[in-house]
Amino acid sequence: MLPVLRFAGDRKEHSVADFRQRIASEMKLSEEELAERLASDSQTVFANRIGWAVQYLKAAVLLKSVKRGVYQITDRGLTLLKEKPPEITVKTLRQFSEFLEFHARGTASDTAVAVTAPSPEVKATPEESLEQSYQTLREALANELLDTIKNGTPAAFEKIVVDLLVAMGYGGSVEDAGKVVGKSGDGGIDGIIKQDKLGLDFLYVQAKRWKDVIGSPEIMKFSGSLTKKHANRGVFITTSWFSKDALEYIEEMPQRIILIDGKQLASLMIEHNVGVAPAKTYTLKRLDLDYFENL
Repeated sequence: MLPVLRFAGDRKEHSVADFRQRIASEMKLSEEELAERLASDSQTVFANRIGWAVQYLKAAVLLKSVKRGVYQITDRGLTLLKEKPPEITVKTLRQFSEFLEFHARGTASDTAVAVTAPSPEVKATPEESLEQSYQTLREALANELLDTIKNGTPAAFEKIVVDLLVAMGYGGSVEDAGKVVGKSGDGGIDGIIKQDKLGLDFLYVQAKRWKDVIGSPEIMKFSGSLTKKHANRGVFITTSWFSKDALEYIEEMPQRIILIDGKQLASLMIEHNVGVAPAKTYTLKRLDLDYFENL
């Protein structure tokens, strides 16, 4: 917020685009930094932060809107700049009654979705705070998923793996696309997935419900099983993780083998709604300026 207000200190009128251009240059941000997006991919992090900086400064009457998307510093803003603050945070803005009212309205409206306005110490924008909360809940769900799988049976895990691959688009449906093998003498193959509806090509699956690291010897065995099946593609999925030598080994193999560890497994299950169900859905909306322009 301080760079935004400092730029506006020339008392001229500036658009949000002006603020973005000036501050990106002032902070010497790289193309990669400017392109970084929020987890929701709805907006770049930089644009989001500039937008909220302007909104917060306006709420504290440090900036004023002179027309749509164009702002100018106020006398209060100039006074604050003369104090040469090292930074401007939410705590700084709390000295102004207008901002306290704005903040109180935001907190009240956010209560319905269990998200409060940022505390004086927090520097994340509301969208970033919401996404951080989402990621925390997602990680907790992933851990709960893995614990549930580990406490289940090997047969149940093999079924989960086939269900997941079908949900990811291999073959169409469980009935005609996926088959759990998982029996003694299966040759290291736990599942077979059609890669097309006619079954012209197959994907072979190995599922290990382990708690310890998976090393290269297990990958070698799976590779041997694929060779016996005259197969060139396979997926090795585990609830644990793979050793460095296992990850390096697959780079030198003749077959194309994908390794999916427990963390990736849980993430894919959440993404494709396998073993999970929606609890609540929230839609974040923004003001539609085009609508008001056409009135």
